[in-house]
Order: sequence, then C-alpha cells, then structure tokens
Amino acid sequence: MQLGYVTAILPELSLEEHLAFAAEVGYDCLEVMCWPPGKAERRYAGVTHIDISRLDEAGIEEIVDLQKKYGVSISSLGYYPNPLAADEAEAKVYTDHILALIDAAAALSINCVTTFVGRDKNRTIEEQWPRFLATWRPIVSYAEEKGVSIGIENCPMRFTKDEWPGGTNLAISPAVWERMWADIPNANWGLNYDPSHFILQHMDYTLPFRDYPERMIHVHAKDARIDVDKRNRHGVFSHPNLWHTPKIPGLGDVDWGRFVGYLRETGYDGAICVEVEDRTFEGDTELRKASLRQSYRHLRQFVG
Repeated sequence: MQLGYVTAILPELSLEEHLAFAAEVGYDCLEVMCWPPGKAERRYAGVTHIDISRLDEAGIEEIVDLQKKYGVSISSLGYYPNPLAADEAEAKVYTDHILALIDAAAALSINCVTTFVGRDKNRTIEEQWPRFLATWRPIVSYAEEKGVSIGIENCPMRFTKDEWPGGTNLAISPAVWERMWADIPNANWGLNYDPSHFILQHMDYTLPFRDYPERMIHVHAKDARIDVDKRNRHGVFSHPNLWHTPKIPGLGDVDWGRFVGYLRETGYDGAICVEVEDRTFEGDTELRKASLRQSYRHLRQFVG
C-alpha cells in the first residue's frame, strides 16, 4: 500500500510544491485535484493542481519527470462535481470534464480517476436510476477502453442547505453499490472508499472492503467524530453537522489499526490518501501542513 494525501487542502501550492512537501514528510503518493480553473462555492472544490485543458506533450513529460524527481507518484486525478445535477446542461459540463480527465489519466499513465456519480437531490433513487445509467454507462465504457479505473467516493453529500433533502451523491451504501455494479458490471469501476462516511451513517466501516475487495479502486483516510450527547439531543434525522465532525486520522472514531489490518487481509495494495476536512486545522498554510504531518505520523505505523 502507498500512503498519500489529497491536494485539495493546500490549494495555494503548485503541483511541484506538493510533490516536494510530500517527499519531505515521507508520503508515497498524491491524489491530485483537477477541477477546471475557476472559483467554486463548495469547500475544497474548484482546486486545480493539474489543468488538463492545457495538458500537452511537454506538460505530460514535465509531470512524469516531477514524480521521478521527488520520488512521489500520483495515485489518481480527482474531481468531485454532481454529474446528475437537475440542470442537464450543468451536468454535461461535469461529465465532459470527467471524460477529459479520463484522457489525461491515460496520457499520464496514472490510469485512475476519482469522483462522484452525482444525484438529483429532489428525486428518489428509483426516479433517477434511468438517467444514472444513461450517464454512467458510456463514461465507464470509455474509461475501460482507455485502460482507466474510476473510483466513486461514498460521501452522502448532505451537509449544506443546497444539498438537502436527498444529497448530491447516489453511491452511499452497499445496497446502491450492488445495484450500480449489477447494471454496469464493468470491472474498471468501483469505490474511492472513505470510512468516515460510514461513521456518519452508523455502519461498519470495515465491511465494504471485506465484502467487495475487487471494487476497491482507491481509499481515502478521513476520520469523523460523533458527539453522542448532541446526537441524543437532536436525533439521527437532524442535520448531521449538529452532531458529526470531520477529523484528521486518529482524532475521530475510526480505529485505523483495525481498518488497515482488515484492508491488508483483502489483498488491497493501492493508495490510502489522507483527506483533510478538519476545520481545526484550516487556519493557515502551516497549520494545514501540520495536519498532514500529524496524519502521516499516525497512519505510517499501520501503512508500512
């Protein structure tokens, strides 16, 4: 396994600065954010460390050489929009960029893209299933032709008023995943699995990779803490931000030794990338770097 981090937490750094910092700390890899350049409203969105719209042969060679220079690889190209947004013109912008990202991943020999499947928050899963299939069947097939794997993150995306009531990501549970894979059975797509989202949903966060080891494309290392007293006061049907707090690894409710132990037993040998969404570390650049150093120290004892 390779220990890495998601570059979104340090948008002000260049790709080379990220590779240099990762090498300094000891990280093996990076999940590199590849949003189209421009401002985004959502936290951690709109971050561009590789602008794939400007990626030519010289740019590809430079990125390959930088990885060799610092001894740090790129595990995936990341982009997390809503490809099933209610506005179909908006959704097409997102799916077009995912297709371009697949081309870039193939050209860079990274061969992995990490993203969301999306969801229309105002419609049931059943109501939007035909559109899900119409959107994702061609994307997955195109990626398969290019030799690229797609890892879908399992985040519920129900944290802001703009994401209620249903959230903006379908792929939140084993029941949905199994239906996805039954209807689109291609072997090149599966999960970018994040255990913190199962902490939120009060589910066993070790079961997904034990039950679906062949669908583990990529893994996020993010923790979460449940404030039981607040949950008891507000209830599980209240807004999760009232009783749920994203944390860096080791400061929440995930037992990382147990997590990695089970993950190893499945034969997983891919990337585990720290994703920092812990507000207590967002004050400035040095504090965010400190969060990545602290996460590294905690996880390296399990990810040798």
